[in-house]
Amino acid sequence: MNKHVVTPKLNRRAFVIGAATLGSGLALGLDIPFGGPQPVRAADGTPEVNAWVVIRPDDTVVIRIARSEMGQGTLTGLAQLVAEELECDWSKVTTEYPTPGQNVARKRVWGEFSTGGSRGIRTSQDYVRRGGATARMMLIQAAANDWSVPASECSAANSVITHTPSGRTTTYGKVAEAAAKLTPPADVKLKDPKDWKLIGKGVKRLDTPDKVTGAMIYGIDFKLPGMLNAAIKDCPVTGGKLKSFDEAKIAGMKGVKKVVRVGDTAVAVIADTWWHAKTALDALPIAWDEGPNAKVSSASIAQWLAEGLDSGPAYVGNENGDVKTALAGAVKKVEAVYNYPYQNHANMEPLNATALYTPDKCEVWCGTQNGEAAFAAVLEATGLPADKCEVHKLMLGTGFGRRGQTDYVRQAVLVAKEMPGTPVKLLWSREEDMTHGRYHPVTQCKLTGGFDADNNLTALHIRISGQSILFSLRPEALVNGKDPATFAGFNASGDATIGYSVPNLLIEHSMRNPHIIPGFWRGVNVNQNAIYLECFMDELAQAAGQDPLEFRRKLMKDHPKHLAVLNAVAEKIGWGTEAPQGVYRGLAQLHSYGSYVAAAAEISVTEGTKIKVHRIVASTDPGYAVNPAQIERQIAGSFVYGLSGLFYGGCTVKDGRIEQTNFDTYNSMRISEMPKVESIIMPSGGFWGGVGEPTISVAAPAVLNAYFAATGKRIRSVPLRDQNISFA
Repeated sequence: MNKHVVTPKLNRRAFVIGAATLGSGLALGLDIPFGGPQPVRAADGTPEVNAWVVIRPDDTVVIRIARSEMGQGTLTGLAQLVAEELECDWSKVTTEYPTPGQNVARKRVWGEFSTGGSRGIRTSQDYVRRGGATARMMLIQAAANDWSVPASECSAANSVITHTPSGRTTTYGKVAEAAAKLTPPADVKLKDPKDWKLIGKGVKRLDTPDKVTGAMIYGIDFKLPGMLNAAIKDCPVTGGKLKSFDEAKIAGMKGVKKVVRVGDTAVAVIADTWWHAKTALDALPIAWDEGPNAKVSSASIAQWLAEGLDSGPAYVGNENGDVKTALAGAVKKVEAVYNYPYQNHANMEPLNATALYTPDKCEVWCGTQNGEAAFAAVLEATGLPADKCEVHKLMLGTGFGRRGQTDYVRQAVLVAKEMPGTPVKLLWSREEDMTHGRYHPVTQCKLTGGFDADNNLTALHIRISGQSILFSLRPEALVNGKDPATFAGFNASGDATIGYSVPNLLIEHSMRNPHIIPGFWRGVNVNQNAIYLECFMDELAQAAGQDPLEFRRKLMKDHPKHLAVLNAVAEKIGWGTEAPQGVYRGLAQLHSYGSYVAAAAEISVTEGTKIKVHRIVASTDPGYAVNPAQIERQIAGSFVYGLSGLFYGGCTVKDGRIEQTNFDTYNSMRISEMPKVESIIMPSGGFWGGVGEPTISVAAPAVLNAYFAATGKRIRSVPLRDQNISFA
């Protein structure tokens, strides 16, 4: 994109380690520069005002977006943040992705590329706004220089600069060239939130027109001249290996160009079309060495995890008081065991990447949630230096956390290395995508509560047994062996805190890691933790003979933001008033990804097993709401994902492999099953919380609590399909 950027050589291993650290969200608070060598020009020759902003002579404003767009709206939200400080004409804003190679060359001027954990806006809002403010000041200074007046006498609005005393005006497009030659100001002041004009407005998404017209290019759509296609099969059991394959059996099949071994575990067929590649691959005799993991089943995993509920070492995530003594002296004790299964990301667009390799250069085009990690994977797979590689980000056909991993990028490069000089698109089949995921971790949880003679909750012990995502994917992020992410929603401080004060509290994790590789599934650990905590809170309220809302309120006096969102949904759902006949209500709340969220559900049940979810009221306090319309869509979309997981999700293991291989066995809710969603957006200011993932956690426990209210039956295991419970 930038013709005059010189890319420095970079030690490959040093970059890979750095990218892994950045992907874990640890590289925050960096002093990120705004300029490179001047002048730096965009692909069309227009000079950039700074790394974030390019303004063309016709006043078109191009805003660079480092984070990935996968339907969550980050692209539009980040553009709003830059445009707010830039004071530009929003109707003339467009966007483009910089590349990770350019980011390395310019000393990471765009900061972190990783897009996950609802961090896209909240961890980059400060420096992207500074990018917009810096560009505005440079544009004003360029106009002031042209007029020979002090910049302090000039102001900007809607891409027009005005000299207040004389009334003279000019446009951004006319002074952009001169502004690009200026030294960026050292002191940049951001707007006070009370002065925001664009942030907080429900502006239309910038990516919608191209999606509606079909102009949007996803990875699966991407084509290059002379491109070949590849299909791949990896060993169906994680930990197994490829023994052999009989290439002669498919010799001469239509379109086939080559059969290649990919690492120690996979084989791919390269052909003129993907269907020819897949057809030949399906006909290829393959022998696997599945190894000892082929003996593992869901039952054996469940038994191992159950043992961890009562014995063995455990990492402490949150503790106060003396739970053991308090429970021993409790007048009444309540105990329950819950479990949560593997879940598949099930992206509509299967994993894919297109690679063009030569011995001295490699380029990859793909949808990725972490451009820098994908770049690092290319460096590792090729052995080439950073200045000889590049990754071009394309629109993601959903991600949900799966495209934060780079296994498919590495495979694409290894396949392309077998056809030097020829671009090859590797596309996973749906079955490959479903059986080689990075699944929501499987866990069980034992909860014990103790009451005194006055029915006050005096002790709460929560013991989780199950997988650690960080252990498998980012072991460097473990803290003395502990996975902090496991305790999301249970912490004493931070951006995922527990909302209840209990005199004696112990929350711990017995880490047990089966061979099925876990991953960051949208919402990650708050999905199960919200069910565990919020359903058990209802169990405790029942044992105490108290209303679930009032029981919670007594424990939340020291947690006003948690309580505020809970009160908001309770009021709007009509808690405490009589529900329509046959309709029952349930509540849940949680704090995660920096945002406070709650939900209240109304359901009816027929025949004891058929649930109609009529309505869910959701509230969120994300601190600041950049685009309220998009937040409403994210809340509704998160409920689609969360309720699909509750009713239909769940992956089982047989003979060491995942059994659900397509959508016929891993279903998703339909439009007719979707409840009415009413959103309450109540930003209190002073902090930046996430949007895409927090609310996913509260829909399921709210529905489960409503189901108990309707039937008197407590469901502690999901998916509901395994309980023969379905949508009505």
